Amino acid sequence: QVQLVESGGGLVQAGGSLRLSCAASGMIFSLAGMTWYRQAPGKQRDLVARITPGGSTNYAHSVKGRFTISRDNTKNTVYLQMDSLKPEDTAVYYCNSLASPSSWGQGTQVTVSS
Repeated sequence: QVQLVESGGGLVQAGGSLRLSCAASGMIFSLAGMTWYRQAPGKQRDLVARITPGGSTNYAHSVKGRFTISRDNTKNTVYLQMDSLKPEDTAVYYCNSLASPSSWGQGTQVTVSS
């Protein structure tokens, strides 16, 4: 059974940085594409970033150049480095595995104050 545990969220001022982590278990992590999503209050859950098993990445237009997704296959962990944060980045952030798209963690809250 795939388990995903997100951490690293918090309250930060606009222009600040946060690094989110997602620890995965129950799958062969090194073979799995991984993604980060976010969901703001009253809105749908949107894809933020994706990383392939080989390390190729792509990003939503709204975060490109500010966010960086990475992975450490020795730790079964995917990261999201978020820089130059804006109030509109406020959301609950979730990671997801393309190997088990129906499995979600509890998410981690990111709040950016203006």
